[in-house]
Amino acid sequence: MRAAALMPVLLLAAQTAMAQQQTPDAAGALKQNWFDDPFFQVSTGLAACATPEGPFYTAEERRIQIHSRLERGTSCWLAGKCTDSNAYRYDKPLAPKVRAALLAVPGVRSGSVWVTVQRRWVYLQGCVPTPALAKRLERAARAVPDVEAVVPDLMIGTRGKPPYPVASR
Repeated sequence: MRAAALMPVLLLAAQTAMAQQQTPDAAGALKQNWFDDPFFQVSTGLAACATPEGPFYTAEERRIQIHSRLERGTSCWLAGKCTDSNAYRYDKPLAPKVRAALLAVPGVRSGSVWVTVQRRWVYLQGCVPTPALAKRLERAARAVPDVEAVVPDLMIGTRGKPPYPVASR
């Protein structure tokens, strides 16, 4: 009896979680984080910074991504660089370690920085006030064990075109 009463609440919670993982693109097509890649914001110090698109794809983009993700996910293991046969399985455990490492960088809160983790690669996106902070954040992310690469797509300040795809929200 109690389980039946909880079902509508659980369904609503699941729908809310899915809605938070979805965003429309410029043409109105629904995009979502199909692969559940870690994507989070570390700091909000520069409010005018353009929000990155993150790992959100339309259903068609998802279909196109599947093959290359399978191939890239296993190439690490085949090359003997991973103990797991799928490099994407490292991402969820890596995300909190990367977050902690970046939050420990002095000055990080003065920028607006987002992180995406995909197959042991860490993408740093957003805006920082100085090139020195960008370098410190990149070094901190690279120092996390099991991080294979860091892509520092950070812009200095908030003026100009960001070096990363921007959310169309």
